[in-house]
Amino acid sequence: MTSKQTIQLNSQVTMHFKLTLEDGTLVDRTEKNEPLVFSMEDDTFIEGLKYALLDLKAGDKETMKIPPETGFGFRDPEAIHHIPLADFPDDIEPKPGRIIGFHTPDGEEIPGAVLSIEGDQIKVDFNHPCAGHEVTFQVEILSVENPAE
Repeated sequence: MTSKQTIQLNSQVTMHFKLTLEDGTLVDRTEKNEPLVFSMEDDTFIEGLKYALLDLKAGDKETMKIPPETGFGFRDPEAIHHIPLADFPDDIEPKPGRIIGFHTPDGEEIPGAVLSIEGDQIKVDFNHPCAGHEVTFQVEILSVENPAE
């Protein structure tokens, strides 16, 4: 086979990436000697980032801007909740800016950012930190493996 395999929806991909906000704030990245290895079929990336990788091949280096509508979505005011201070365990001090893991009724853990303390209520934002932002997704594709057809 003379041509390189391109990333498809069922590919196994090895790559380096860097994800930043509009102002350059680093959201996530791989370490120099530790590339990310994942299957396009798993939930490693949200769909907007995943689809941006389609048709890339080993050796490709790309910088892509992903808008909120295909990235992390828009901020939802209904994702901000007031939680009684009494509901917090004694060993967790809710401070503005702190990210705390909360358990949903079905046992899933979701992160929430403490916005403020208002009397005996804690204002917590459950929006994804990247919601409402255009993100920059820089990738270097190291290898692509596709299952045999």
